[in-house]
Amino acid sequence: LIPIGRPIDNTELYVLDQYQQVVPIGVAGELYLGGVGLARGYFNRPDLTTERFISHPFKNGERLYRTGDLVRYMNDRNLEYIGRIDNQVKIRGFRIELGEIEAALHDHLSVKEAVVLVREDRPGDKQLVAYVVGEGDTGEWREYLKKQLPHYMVPAYFFQIEGMPLTPNGKVNRKALLELEEQFISEDITSSRTPVEELIVSVWSQVLGIKNISVQASFFEIGGHSLLATRVVSRLQEIFQIELPVRELFEYTTVESLAKRLEQLRKGDKKREIPPLIPMERGEAIPLSYAQQRLWFIDQFTPNSALYNMPMVCRLTGNWLLEALETGWNQLIERHESLRTVFQEVNGQPVQQIEPYAFQSIP
Repeated sequence: LIPIGRPIDNTELYVLDQYQQVVPIGVAGELYLGGVGLARGYFNRPDLTTERFISHPFKNGERLYRTGDLVRYMNDRNLEYIGRIDNQVKIRGFRIELGEIEAALHDHLSVKEAVVLVREDRPGDKQLVAYVVGEGDTGEWREYLKKQLPHYMVPAYFFQIEGMPLTPNGKVNRKALLELEEQFISEDITSSRTPVEELIVSVWSQVLGIKNISVQASFFEIGGHSLLATRVVSRLQEIFQIELPVRELFEYTTVESLAKRLEQLRKGDKKREIPPLIPMERGEAIPLSYAQQRLWFIDQFTPNSALYNMPMVCRLTGNWLLEALETGWNQLIERHESLRTVFQEVNGQPVQQIEPYAFQSIP
């Protein structure tokens, strides 16, 4: 990483977070500049001037310039350049600075170069991927980052490569990195050895969307997270006909350990037959589910509250037929019973009633 020194005379320098608050020493933030040398703005670019030149958060009537650079203070009060703020991404609700992960990797003695990117092999499923040039191994780097960073900032995949591909301008060719194939991954693959391991590998492969899963690889280190864990557990329960709480996958994170745990559960008293779903007669009062009971209870304390309402407005443009809209609207009402369900109280107990379908005209 590159130290960029300290501010010169008559120059103000701030390292701020996304809320324009000063960050502690060692914590990454965006570099803001001010002082007598601050420009008035961009020539003939009022939009960019408004975006980059902001009101001073600590001094009335003054301004600061947002550089877009990600930096952090070192213990000697010098600044260390990490990267561009443009490399900030959001994955599963967490804001992540890719440059901060790269900086942590560069701090490892065996790492010569490191680039962290985001891959989205499946729509909506973003994963952090680290491309590293160095003499160590991926497991060593992963464990190191676990101690330095929050869990959500540890890459799901590590690629160990001989050198970074470069553009004609000498910069890292990030597009070429994303096109690297699986054979560049240095981690050894230990294949499944038992029928149970084979079934688990098959489920993981389907849910995670990857091939060649080692039985010694951790589910959460190859792209798994809590939402995918529920899908895995659901499929394993269906296959093995056993009770399997989601917490088991958090405790037994590898195929190898999870297979042994499943064998224990199958031999113990956890085996059970999943009862079939029995449809209720329509027209009669149906008990509420646990989730519905909670909402009913809340509604009794705050009647007519809009807290759990989901309002939405749709604007229709172009040529459209009222008859077609009316037909589609009624097909939805007829198909989805939840749109015809009403809730009432019978003998002091809340119940739900599914009303018979009746054609609804659109005024």
